[in-house]
Amino acid sequence: MPANMDKLKQMETFVAVATKGSLTAAAQIEGVAPAIIGRRIDALEARLGVKLLLRTTRRISLTDEGSAFLEDCQRLLAELQNAEASVSAGGVKASGHLRITAPAGFGRRHVAPLIPGFLDQHPDVTLSLDLSDRLVDLVNEGYDCAVRVGDLADSSLVSLRLADNRRVCVAAPSYLQRHGTPATPADLARHQCLAYSSVSSQPRGWMFQAGGEIMHVRVAGRMDCTDGAVLHQWCLEGRGIAWRSLWEVGMSLQEGKLVAILEDFAAPPNGIFAVFTQRKHQPLRLRLWLDYLKLHFATQPTMQTNG
Repeated sequence: MPANMDKLKQMETFVAVATKGSLTAAAQIEGVAPAIIGRRIDALEARLGVKLLLRTTRRISLTDEGSAFLEDCQRLLAELQNAEASVSAGGVKASGHLRITAPAGFGRRHVAPLIPGFLDQHPDVTLSLDLSDRLVDLVNEGYDCAVRVGDLADSSLVSLRLADNRRVCVAAPSYLQRHGTPATPADLARHQCLAYSSVSSQPRGWMFQAGGEIMHVRVAGRMDCTDGAVLHQWCLEGRGIAWRSLWEVGMSLQEGKLVAILEDFAAPPNGIFAVFTQRKHQPLRLRLWLDYLKLHFATQPTMQTNG
């Protein structure tokens, strides 16, 4: 086997073992003995000079280097498959049904408006959009793609970064006139903070950066809510300080209805991603949807101008 093909097979085997969690499961997919899978992993680790997997008799886990390499391998393999499919598809039109999910607030503002234009371009495609703030299981619930905001935890999914997501502390001018402007994150303890109260969100508090170090500040106030749009509205009414994404409050800042505070302590942005499952043959309709998302978000990489 040529060296380049051998490298590709090693990468494919590594992704299969990492996502399936065992040599046996990866071997069953390919119809070979587990020992062959094990030799490929050994050869890959020897070639790279780094341990990718920690193997015991009971389980397999990724090292830190393995986790980083897995993401790169998934991305490269997906791009290779897309390139091959694009050539082989030729003039074939996209058709069939897409199931997409996105967070409620972000999806309402920045995903739903894109869908009519996409369907106009591809009249044989139908699409269902689920707006939900819960973490949807793409594989078991039958979704083709999710748009997600924030840090990603599931390395078994392929991710495509669409844009940066910057978060800012904001307040209405009327609130700051009555209560003053906090000079440091610690000053938030003396203010009414409008917190997002989902159990799964912001468990460590609001995030800031000082002296190159990330800090998490627990906040409190008389009002909290599980809906970001409500927090935005309360903030506009001068009820307190909120920590929101620019995609949500950007227009209010531009119009002067809200003021950004503590900007010297702003944490680095996280990301806005499209995530999807690793597939051997990705449907043309999904590839076109991902390209459509990339093209749209490429024109607004930091989401700073959309309210």
